[in-house]
Amino acid sequence: MLTGCRTTGKHLYKKVNIVTRLATRTLFFILITGSILAADKRPNIVFIFSDDHAPHAIGAYDGWLKGVNPTPSIDQLASQGMLFRNSFCTNSICGPSRAVIQTGKHSHKNGFMNNGDKFNWNQQTFPKLLQAVGYQTAIFGKSHLAGKPQGYDTWTVLPGQGLYYNPDLITPQGRTTIQGYCTDIVTDMGVEFLESGRDKDKPFLLMVQHKAPHRCWMPAPRHLHLYDDIEIPEPATLFDKYEDNAPPARFQELEIDRHMDPHYDLFLDLVPDVQPEAIQKRQDRSAWVNLKRFTPEQLKVWRDAWDPKDKAFHQANLEGDDLVRWKFQRYAKNYLRCVKGVDESVGRLVKTLEEQGLTDNTVVIYCSDQGFYIGDHGWYDKRWMYDESLKMPFVIKWPDVIKPGSVDEHLIQNIDYAATFLDMAGAEIPEDMQGDSLLPLLKGEEAEQWRTSIYYHYYEFPSVHMVPRHYGIRTERFKLMHFYEFGEEWELYDLEKDPDELNNLYGKPKYAKRTNALKMQLRDLQEYYQDDSDISEKPEQWQREQRGG
Repeated sequence: MLTGCRTTGKHLYKKVNIVTRLATRTLFFILITGSILAADKRPNIVFIFSDDHAPHAIGAYDGWLKGVNPTPSIDQLASQGMLFRNSFCTNSICGPSRAVIQTGKHSHKNGFMNNGDKFNWNQQTFPKLLQAVGYQTAIFGKSHLAGKPQGYDTWTVLPGQGLYYNPDLITPQGRTTIQGYCTDIVTDMGVEFLESGRDKDKPFLLMVQHKAPHRCWMPAPRHLHLYDDIEIPEPATLFDKYEDNAPPARFQELEIDRHMDPHYDLFLDLVPDVQPEAIQKRQDRSAWVNLKRFTPEQLKVWRDAWDPKDKAFHQANLEGDDLVRWKFQRYAKNYLRCVKGVDESVGRLVKTLEEQGLTDNTVVIYCSDQGFYIGDHGWYDKRWMYDESLKMPFVIKWPDVIKPGSVDEHLIQNIDYAATFLDMAGAEIPEDMQGDSLLPLLKGEEAEQWRTSIYYHYYEFPSVHMVPRHYGIRTERFKLMHFYEFGEEWELYDLEKDPDELNNLYGKPKYAKRTNALKMQLRDLQEYYQDDSDISEKPEQWQREQRGG
């Protein structure tokens, strides 16, 4: 059996269920072709998806931000269903994560490895396969895969990252602009679909995909003063010095201290008619661009909220660690204010399902494309294989199937979602999908053959934040990463003893045997997933970027 992967178990599960699957698909075919007019009992699927929402910014995950209580609606969803504690992405960046979910394949297989790539919509995706078995499909919000979505009967998506206020949206009829706050607008579309846009004779897939809480963290007007009266707890690693990391951790460009711009990222003195000088060349200026689209009323509410805070900052004349702490507070509060809008969206959609009588036969999932640094290690953004950006929230409610309040500890990844959705619908799971259906786990069944490790590969370099390409393996306890552009630069962590990943064990004689075993498992995973990506060393490229040449 292949070390570290579920191979025999995957095929065993399929063989055990082949008779049931054949019978189910035959029945569904009869239903779809109209030979039987009985009600279709396959579940509806509502997939609520946000961008950059770290699990530790969800109350139900018991992270260091739990006391802020940012997500009561998501927490309630977890209490009614199942929370996965060990949910991971395959490539911690927005577009690639979405491509993995669409295809059930790693980035090197679906062809979308970097945000700058173009997704091939002509390839096999799970919404197309759901359409083929009679599902109505809809997607609203952030697609981030460029091109017109395929596999959806109804769609309206943001161009690229989209804007928080008065966003442009792309529809089958062309581009339009809608006044308002993006999270609310996308939620409205989902609610309208549930109330009047669906075919009541068909099961449906509804994907509501938010921009929030992606950078530049612009809260809704109603949330501009949320958390004004509290201090957000600081992460224990806010002042990490990366003394035990491989060189890449010291050369990145995502520190709150050195790289978070007080104007463009934190809105200090930011007004639409003045363009401030940025503190780094790869500066995200989307907040300023968005301000120029504000209505006069929106701009007044915005500046009325920030002017007193800006004045207090200038009077304080902060420097050193005190300035870092101020930047952290301003950033973390805005991040969590954006999260609050997403949480309210979850509540609205769940309430609409109840009002439409759809609760009992609808699967509701809350997820995000990857994790995020909220000051952890002194950082913001994602990309790394460290747990704060590797972990994804995955909360799912399925009445009469999932035991309320369940918690699952198995290692799952976003490659598993497509197979899971198809399995829920009784559709055949193509052999070339690399993920596995979560149905046995959702049902609380024994899963002795489940995977014992996950594979990760990040490709986007050189690029914003300057995180180098790297791959690695994570088991329940250990993590091994290879920063191959630096040659033989590795990091090894014992996550049981060192959950913050501060003590690099690579190269220590005591862990030589463990290191060799993990390297063998890592090679097995690369062979199993057929990852033949270019992993050659390119230190000159990095040095040129550091010199600005």
